[in-house]
Amino acid sequence: MAAMTLLTRRALTTHVLATAALAGTLAPGVSFARAQKKPIVIAHRGASGLRPEHTALSYNLAIDQGCDFIEPDLVPTKDGHLIARHENEIGGTTDVGARPEFADRKATKTIDGQQITGWFTEDFTLAEIKTLRARERLPQLRPANAKYDGQAQLLTFDEVVAIAKTGSQRTGRTIGVYPEMKHPSYFARIGLPIEDRLVALLKKNELDSATAPVFVQCFEVTPLKTIRAKTKARLVLLTAGEGGPADLPNVTYSQLTSAAGLKEVALYADGLGPEKTQVVPQDADKLLPATSLVKDAHAAGLVVHPWTVRAENYFLPASLRRGDAAAADYLAQPGDVAAVFKALYAAGVDGLFSDFPGLAVAARG
Repeated sequence: MAAMTLLTRRALTTHVLATAALAGTLAPGVSFARAQKKPIVIAHRGASGLRPEHTALSYNLAIDQGCDFIEPDLVPTKDGHLIARHENEIGGTTDVGARPEFADRKATKTIDGQQITGWFTEDFTLAEIKTLRARERLPQLRPANAKYDGQAQLLTFDEVVAIAKTGSQRTGRTIGVYPEMKHPSYFARIGLPIEDRLVALLKKNELDSATAPVFVQCFEVTPLKTIRAKTKARLVLLTAGEGGPADLPNVTYSQLTSAAGLKEVALYADGLGPEKTQVVPQDADKLLPATSLVKDAHAAGLVVHPWTVRAENYFLPASLRRGDAAAADYLAQPGDVAAVFKALYAAGVDGLFSDFPGLAVAARG
């Protein structure tokens, strides 16, 4: 073999750095030689299986359990602040419905083709949002979480970043953030576009680079293309087993995740966030063999971070459910979720989302 040229050595070094950065494994002061590629664990709305989602309680627990990234879904307030909520409808995740001063804010809106009745972030200022308190979104499935209702404020994106930075200092690990732009086309139509607001916050928090501990995710294509021209942060297209992006009504996620489609995705994104069953399918009884999606995405140059692994029997096939099937809370009991984690890791994913980051870390080994 001919002697390696300086240019080739530089290119190889750059490739090693990029690979480690995409895997989320490089912390400040870690040499290239010591960097090891391993799947990242993304705390889905924090440790949301154990605490109300998108709260400091949830995020801090996830960090203490060993996660690599914490995930805030972002929606805007009336005055343009980006806050961490799963949806802009907040009747199910806050005490707003019990607040008489906001009774007249209840409304019915159509969001991405779905008619929804409730209270919406775009009808509240940040000051008003800060008077609300979070509550568990799935109290029937996660009743233990409900005891934390009323304890936590709603958070801005800046506050989530601050939690990650403090967590990094506390643990000695680099904790990243993995924000999702929620319903960006809808918000653009009502005069509250997310993209520029998020780019400004990335720059403010020194997250506007390809090596910063951040991924920006979205289920829509056009907003990713828009933000691609404005930030160097890594971008991830989210997909589902059914349907398609709200901004492209004639395009399906199955088309986007075909071998040809993934090459197009790689023109504006750095990664793919598929629904976990697009990687490891399951039927009512068991997990099925992995698909070729990870291999195809890697061939296109994309990292793969599937969503979302949950521990409760409700989300697992029958062969992985555990406990007394006659018990009233059988579906809320934990099952053999380690099998799901291990199947996804074995499929070659570069990371995954989980409501139970501690279990994801343990299964990673």
